[in-house]
Amino acid sequence: MSKLSEIHDWLQVRLPELLAEHRVPGAAIAVYAGGEVVDHAAGVLNTATGVTATPDAVFQIGSITKVWTATLVMQLADEGRLDLDAPVRRYLPEFALADEAAAAAVTVRQLLCHTAGFEGDIFTDTGPGDDCVEKYVATLGATTQLFPPGELFSYNNAGYCVLGRVVEVLRGKPYDACLREFLFTPLGLSHAATGPYEAILHRAAVGHLQPDPDADPVPAPIWALARSNAPAGAMLAMRPRDLLAFVRMHLDGGRAADGTAVLSPASVAAMQQRQVTVPCSGLMGDAWGLGWEQFDWAGGVVFGHDGGTIGQNAFLRIAPEQGVAIALNANGGNPIALYTELFPHLLRELAGIEMPVMPVPPAEPSRVDAARYLGTYASEVAELVVSQDGDGRIWLAQTPRGILAELGGKAERSELVHLHGDVFLPAEPHYGVHLPHVFVGDEDGRARYVHSGRATRRTA
Repeated sequence: MSKLSEIHDWLQVRLPELLAEHRVPGAAIAVYAGGEVVDHAAGVLNTATGVTATPDAVFQIGSITKVWTATLVMQLADEGRLDLDAPVRRYLPEFALADEAAAAAVTVRQLLCHTAGFEGDIFTDTGPGDDCVEKYVATLGATTQLFPPGELFSYNNAGYCVLGRVVEVLRGKPYDACLREFLFTPLGLSHAATGPYEAILHRAAVGHLQPDPDADPVPAPIWALARSNAPAGAMLAMRPRDLLAFVRMHLDGGRAADGTAVLSPASVAAMQQRQVTVPCSGLMGDAWGLGWEQFDWAGGVVFGHDGGTIGQNAFLRIAPEQGVAIALNANGGNPIALYTELFPHLLRELAGIEMPVMPVPPAEPSRVDAARYLGTYASEVAELVVSQDGDGRIWLAQTPRGILAELGGKAERSELVHLHGDVFLPAEPHYGVHLPHVFVGDEDGRARYVHSGRATRRTA
């Protein structure tokens, strides 16, 4: 029996067990190794209908879409129609932000690696029409700048919507049409959808949300985020096997399975090159390339991306030196637990990669003087207040704003414990993860940002 056959048999047993343990309604996974793919699914796509999950079911891939958008951008670079280091305004003269100097300076490369510096969690719905991305970019004129372009990493959904608009302008057609013509078609994808009207032609997963942490997941009230955020990950759905067809192209020097040239070898390599270090890792990569997350793990190079939409999550990891890739999709419950239990085993068995455990608070955390960290930090989606009590314990109060508030997000208060340096962890995990919070920068002796993948700026 081959190693991949053993993996398939293991998944048939282990995946249903994990779904039940972590209250995940349904999931599908595909594994690529030795030039072959095995896939498996378990659970249901919708608890209201009971439709079973199969390997051919399509799940939303969320922000993994960003790597597809980056690939569309790199195709234009291959054709000589786009310069990564040119200002965005060369292609979008109307591009505007609240900070005029920043808007004039931001480059395509900075958008690709999340260093453009403007507020990124903006999910304005500009309608379902083919002009929705154009209209979305036109709304960014009042968007505030967190830091000068190029100074720091801060995950930026809005920046990828701007990239999607660059693709539209240079191709002369809507973003969805570009995906279909320049990626779906040459890759021969049979189960990929740019939105609900295509997804409904397949067995389509529905996201599930939990009214409270102890409740069972229930179907989400809507299927997807606004179409205006499609280039950042609002709608793209596919089966894991088709996601791995995209990955194989990136492993094979930019060529599809039939030999079609989709991307140049130089652009494939450039996308995987480190561009910026991430202050806070946890679930995120330790660094970012042009679209791809990069992970500093023992045993070899690993890159990938994750995605999350309304009750759906996706995880993608690639070990290029060993020719191994894993794609996992889930539709609610605690999908992070699936990831942290499935991927270490698969990467170890197939690639000799040791995936590190998530950081956890020390048994006896040290007390620190929190004066540098105290205050209020705010973004479009949350207000964070850091305080210290008389016993020296540090507290983080989070109040959702914007779309997070609209989706029913609740105010939370959690204790932060010191890990090392300026890095703190919540004392209690969220979905099994203690997400690192890193205080970075200096503003009159106080931290300028609290960083948890996004840089949330001090306001008081």
